[in-house]
Amino acid sequence: MDSDLPVQRISTPAKSNREAGLAPLLLTVIDLVRQLMEAQVIRRMEAELLTEDELERAAESLRKLEEQVIRLCEIFEIDPKDLNIDLGEFGTLLPKAGGYYPGEPSASPTILELLDRLLNTGVVLQGDVDLGLANIDLIHAKLQLVLTSQPVASQSEAADTR
Repeated sequence: MDSDLPVQRISTPAKSNREAGLAPLLLTVIDLVRQLMEAQVIRRMEAELLTEDELERAAESLRKLEEQVIRLCEIFEIDPKDLNIDLGEFGTLLPKAGGYYPGEPSASPTILELLDRLLNTGVVLQGDVDLGLANIDLIHAKLQLVLTSQPVASQSEAADTR
C-alpha cells in the first residue's frame, strides 16, 4: 500500500430538505398515486362495487401507505405539506386537506382531480417517442396507453365478442 496516495474522508451530510435529493419528488409521486387510489376506492364504495372485506383491506392499505410517506418525510426532514407542487397557471398538484371529494365539482381543480376524472371516464393516448443524443435517434417507441379505472378487454377478448 502506497502511503503517498491522498486520503479522502467520506462524510454523510446532515439530512435536510435541500440535501434530500430526489426524495421529495419521489414522495410527491407516491402520494399522488395514493390519493388517486383513495379516490377510486371512494368512487367504488359509493357505487357499492366493493365488499366490506375489500373496503376494509383497501382502507388499511391506504392508511399504511400514508403512514410510510409521513415516516419517509420525517427521515428526509421534509414537511409533508411541501409535497404539494404549485404548477403556476395549472394550479397545484394535490388538493388542500379535505379540499376534494371524488365526483364533486371544483372551481379550480388540481392535477389530482383531473387525473381522477380521466380515470373515471377513461382516455386513450397514442404517440411516438424518439430518444437520442447528439442528434442520433437511439430508441423509438410507439405507445398506446389506455388510462381508466375500469377493466379493459384485451384485443383478443374484444375480437371474441364480435
